[in-house]
Amino acid sequence: MAIAFVKGHGTENDFVVLPDPDGDLELTEGRVRALCDRQRGLGADGVLRVVRAKALADAPAGIDGDAWFMDYRNADGSVAEMCGNGVRVFARYLRDAGLVDGPEVQVWSRAGVRPATVHTDGTVTVDMGPARVLGQSTTTVNEITHTGLGVDVGNPHLVSVVDSVAALDLSTQPGFDRDFFPRGVNLEFIEVLGPTEIRMRVHERGVGETRSCGTGTVAAAVAALAVRYLTTGAVTVHIPGGTVEITVAEDTCTLTGPAEFVAEGTLTESWWNTYA
Repeated sequence: MAIAFVKGHGTENDFVVLPDPDGDLELTEGRVRALCDRQRGLGADGVLRVVRAKALADAPAGIDGDAWFMDYRNADGSVAEMCGNGVRVFARYLRDAGLVDGPEVQVWSRAGVRPATVHTDGTVTVDMGPARVLGQSTTTVNEITHTGLGVDVGNPHLVSVVDSVAALDLSTQPGFDRDFFPRGVNLEFIEVLGPTEIRMRVHERGVGETRSCGTGTVAAAVAALAVRYLTTGAVTVHIPGGTVEITVAEDTCTLTGPAEFVAEGTLTESWWNTYA
């Protein structure tokens, strides 16, 4: 048995894509951790399993069984609700693999459906749905406490404005209020460069610092607008892995950025069985 995979990334937030339409793969936490390990596996920030909704035991109720579902796992093996960069990579995979017709793609996730448009230049625009402001909380980095804005984009975020994102040490887990975020939180730190432009770094829940976080850039844009007492607008977000464009409207948010593939191949049966 050979297990097919594709390796891709969205602004250097990288993923192992596993085509598994019938849900035949037993995707254990141990296998996810091994796949994402950069020494013993393929190396990635997460795993995107391409599966039909009817083959997934925990698919939300009411989904068409034949719908393509993005079964997303963090690098530590935990299940996550949503991943904005992952949606872009997932949507482009469906289009490139001929699993959908036309540029318009419906991507289902545990946070609901995310309509996406795959453009001819390889970029993808995703309708991320509305962002919900949760209120203020705090995080602690280098023994300094920062106040931030909690934002839900299908998964939880806390965005803090700092003078310089380059000065932060995100090599270890920053502190946060576990009563406010009982299931953990993605922590974004933003530096305001101008009225419509910010720089961001992120420590992702279950992963650590990553080169980018799609839902995090949406949350960051919402927080950057809030600094100016605005609830809508367009924001350019620079992350270590590149640049994305966010538009925040009254009833939804859109995320536009690249999705690229770098490799494809097969995992050996012996490797797969080692991490059962």
